[in-house]
Amino acid sequence: MPLWNRPAVNNKYTSNIDIAIMEARMQLVLLHAELFRNNLVVSTSGNISIRIENTDLFLIKPSGVSYALLSVENMVLCDLDGKVIAGSLGADRKPSSDVAAHSFVYRNMSEIFGVVHTHSTYATAWAVRAEPIPCVLTAIADEFGGEIPVGPFAAIGDDSIGIGIVETLAKHRSRAVLMQNHGVFTIGVNAQSALKCAIILEDVAKTVHISRQLGELVPIAKDVIEKLHNRYKIDYGQ
Repeated sequence: MPLWNRPAVNNKYTSNIDIAIMEARMQLVLLHAELFRNNLVVSTSGNISIRIENTDLFLIKPSGVSYALLSVENMVLCDLDGKVIAGSLGADRKPSSDVAAHSFVYRNMSEIFGVVHTHSTYATAWAVRAEPIPCVLTAIADEFGGEIPVGPFAAIGDDSIGIGIVETLAKHRSRAVLMQNHGVFTIGVNAQSALKCAIILEDVAKTVHISRQLGELVPIAKDVIEKLHNRYKIDYGQ
């Protein structure tokens, strides 16, 4: 019987993988609630995934399930090709329609353990214009290290979106990409980090949009952006 087919109980008879998967399931329920609480999603749109450390597995939201109905049991366990692990909890559900994008990111960015996707209103408005968000706020310099880039238009269903995410972010320090005519993808060393990035992204997208209606934007000098971003990485937080 596969390790991930057994209920995880934290005792000496349970493997570390079992425990890690169950903990990730619980995290996903809480993190998806934060997506909804922060008004980053509506209805059943959007999704978060968590890659399980020391495995070739990740968990992702089931397709088309209301946020109110998400549970530990219906998160879907997949391999890094996006195939559902037979016999695991949630294996009777289809994974998110964005599963191919998440799996491509994990296959090609080994340092990434969390991916968030939203259609949050203001950030997606920039994606509709195929326009990067300029670095005109200290919060953008801190969190993204420069402008927030736009990735190419790509249809859902294969690796196209994942390829666009990886190729775009390879050229930028940003951990967020605005996929043209689609929405937002953010990445992180864990899912909490990716979620924080998505929350900040929507906030700055709104501020910059409103500011531009009032007049010309004032950019931050490149050397100042460097100082702000480095300080944020080294000194911010606990």
